[in-house]
Amino acid sequence: MSTRKEQMEAFGRLLDIMDELRAKCPWDRKQTNESLRTNTIEETYELSDALIRGDQTEIKKELGDLLLHIVFYAKIGSEKDFFDIKDVCDALCDKLVYRHPHVFGDVQANTAGKVEQNWEQLKLKEKGGNKTVLEGVPSALPSVVKAQRIQEKARNAGFDWEKREQVWDKVEEELSELRHEVDVMNDEKKEAEFGDFLFSIINAARLYNINPDNALELTSQKFIRRFNYLEAQAVKKGRSLKEMSLAEMDAVWDEAKRKGL
Repeated sequence: MSTRKEQMEAFGRLLDIMDELRAKCPWDRKQTNESLRTNTIEETYELSDALIRGDQTEIKKELGDLLLHIVFYAKIGSEKDFFDIKDVCDALCDKLVYRHPHVFGDVQANTAGKVEQNWEQLKLKEKGGNKTVLEGVPSALPSVVKAQRIQEKARNAGFDWEKREQVWDKVEEELSELRHEVDVMNDEKKEAEFGDFLFSIINAARLYNINPDNALELTSQKFIRRFNYLEAQAVKKGRSLKEMSLAEMDAVWDEAKRKGL
């Protein structure tokens, strides 16, 4: 591993390259916060995919791509005399010190849960910070992640089940209400009840230390592998999937499972 001196030199080199690109490259020179925003979202998802796959080479690459965007935004900010990369780092460091009084002060917090509770309370006290517990949840978050963050913040404010096992009664209640609306074919209510059911399932995942977004992504990737295998086997037999019976497809699907796909 590199030394702190080498790390600082590498970061300085990145800043120098960014300055050079912004001054001399036509494409880099014309970029704005707005033009970069969608690319930043894409890079974040690519990093997320690499993290889920545990591909260390790709994680390193995608971290670099995301770091480029952070440096890019800071460069644009400095050109407008709003802020520069030092201001970004200073603000982050100040926030980390303030929100970790159990490390940099004399507050006691011996569990991760207590740290999270302190974190949320400190955010509410910050000047110009969130005025309500749920205000800090970004509206643009994907729905599954947003539901998880809402539930976490509510928990840190003390709004949670006394025992995690109690959540299953809520899950069963929401499933029963969903099935009723599906049976009576009430389109408006069944969508609402399906949302309630999903919210309760995500809540159960939180209580049992399961990341629902990761779990769903892993299942989606597993489905892709098995479906691709099914499709490939059909091609080998000179058939299309539409020509196969459900029983035939189920047999190939079970074969894929036995192969560990």
